[in-house]
Amino acid sequence: MDRLDVIAFVGFLGLVAASAVVDGIVVAAALAGFLLSLATWRLYDGRPWEALAWLAWVGTAVVLVIDPGGVVFPLAFFGFMLLGIGLLFGSRLDLLPDVWVVDRDSGE
Repeated sequence: MDRLDVIAFVGFLGLVAASAVVDGIVVAAALAGFLLSLATWRLYDGRPWEALAWLAWVGTAVVLVIDPGGVVFPLAFFGFMLLGIGLLFGSRLDLLPDVWVVDRDSGE
């Protein structure tokens, strides 16, 4: 766990506490914004796969806000959630390629 993981954990606890007094739609929208900022931090930190995982979870929060209804809701909700989990664990377990590193032969 690094500093951003601790920030994410504390932020989620804050949003859970806020959900007791604030409307659920507002909390879901705040969650989407918080996840978007975490994705930006991860990308800036050089972890693109984790940034994509957080962006997938932004999609999960957006699905909560727009509530498409019917069979689309569970498919979109769990689809985005599983995509994010897969990307996060794939990145943390080094199962995904390191796309930031570029090997260039200078030809000299």
